Amino acid sequence: MEIELATQKSWKKWLVGLLFLLLLAYATYAVSSKSVKSISAADVSFQTVQQGALDIYSNAYGELISAKKRLLTAPALGKVSEILVRPGTKVLPETVILLLSNPKLEQQVSKARGELAQQKAKLAAFKYEQQSERLNYQGRVADIEAEIEKAQLELSVNEALSSLGVAAKIELQRAKLAVKQETNRLTFEKEKYKQFIEMQSHQLTQRDITITQQEYDVVLLAKQLDDMHVKAGIAGSLQTLEVELGQSVQLGESLAKVGSEQELIARIRLPQQQADQIDINAKVSIDTQKGMISAYISRIESVVTNGSVLAEAVLDGELTSNARPALSISAQVFVKHQTNAVYIRQAAGIRPRSKQTLFVRTQSNLLEQREVSFGELSQGNLIIKQGLTPGEDIVSTDISKYNKFKQLLLTE
Repeated sequence: MEIELATQKSWKKWLVGLLFLLLLAYATYAVSSKSVKSISAADVSFQTVQQGALDIYSNAYGELISAKKRLLTAPALGKVSEILVRPGTKVLPETVILLLSNPKLEQQVSKARGELAQQKAKLAAFKYEQQSERLNYQGRVADIEAEIEKAQLELSVNEALSSLGVAAKIELQRAKLAVKQETNRLTFEKEKYKQFIEMQSHQLTQRDITITQQEYDVVLLAKQLDDMHVKAGIAGSLQTLEVELGQSVQLGESLAKVGSEQELIARIRLPQQQADQIDINAKVSIDTQKGMISAYISRIESVVTNGSVLAEAVLDGELTSNARPALSISAQVFVKHQTNAVYIRQAAGIRPRSKQTLFVRTQSNLLEQREVSFGELSQGNLIIKQGLTPGEDIVSTDISKYNKFKQLLLTE
C-alpha cells in the first residue's frame, strides 16, 4: 500500500510540470507575436541616407525696406495750406508734397531784399564819391607839379643871370627855396593820396562784406520761403504723412517720410543659434513669391530679440515685379560649406535639431526602430548628426501607428 501512494504523487508532479511548460510556451508565443508584426512592402516608401559636400543655408524671414529714406521737416513756422500728395503715391525729387504758408516770412524776405538794394545803391554812390575825391587829389598833385615846373624855370633863369653877374644872390636863393618847398609839398600830397587809396580800399571791402552778408541773408530767407513748398527730395514713394490741412507746425517739426522704391535692402531675422556662424558678405537668396533676388549680408546686430538676430542684406540682383518697401520675404542665408555631410531629404514629421525614432531597414528585411539625432535643415536637406550611416534606408512613409513595435517584418 505504501508503494502505490508514492506512484500517484510522482504522476501528479509530472502533470503539473507539463502544464507549466505549456503555459510558458504560450506566453512566449504571445509575446513574440506582439513584438514582430508584418507590413506589406507596397505600403512603405524609403529614402537612402546620402553623404557628400553640402552648402548649409539658414532659413530666415523679413521684409524689404527702402535703402534711402528722407524725413521732411518744417523749414520755418507755418500753417499747412494745401496737401498735394497722399501716402503710397510715387514721387520724384521735385514733387511738391504739401504747401506751408507764413506771411511774416514773406515780409522778412521782401524787407531783406529791400535792404540789399539800398546797400548796393549806397555802395554805388560811395564809389562815385570816392572817384571824385581821387580826382581832387590828382588835381592837387598836378597843381603842385606845375608849381614845381614854374619854380624850376625861375631857378634856371636866376642861375643863368647869376652866372652873368646880373641877378642878385637873394633872388637865386629864393628860387631854390621855392623849388624845394614845392617838391616837399608834392611828396606829402602823394603820400596822402596813397593813404587815401588804401583807406578807400578798406572801406570798399567793408561795404562788400556787408552786402555779401545781406545777400546771404536774402538767399537763406528766400530758400526758407521756397522750402515752404515741401518737396520729396528723392525718387520713391511717400510713406507717411504726419500733418493735416490747416495744422500749424513749428520749425523742424516732422511733416512726412519718403522712401526709395528702386533702391531697396532686405531686413531679415536670423535664428539665434546660427547668427554667430554667418559672416558679413555671406550670400543670400531672397524669395518674394514672384521670383528670387540675390543679395549679401551687410550688417548683423548683436542684440537677440525673441530668439532671432536682426540683419540687413544689400540687394545686388534684379528686382522682381512685386518688389516694394514693406514686402514680406523669406530668405536662404549661406552659413558654411560642409565637405562630408551625412543627410537625407526632409520627410513629413521629421524636425531639424531634434531626436526622433525612425524605422530603418535591416539586411534581414526587417524594419527596426532606431533613435536618430538631426541637425540643421538646409534647402530641404536634413543633416544627420548621429544614428544613421550613409547607404542605409529609412522609412519615409508615415507609419507612426506601428511605433509600439520594435520591429516590423516586410512582406511582399
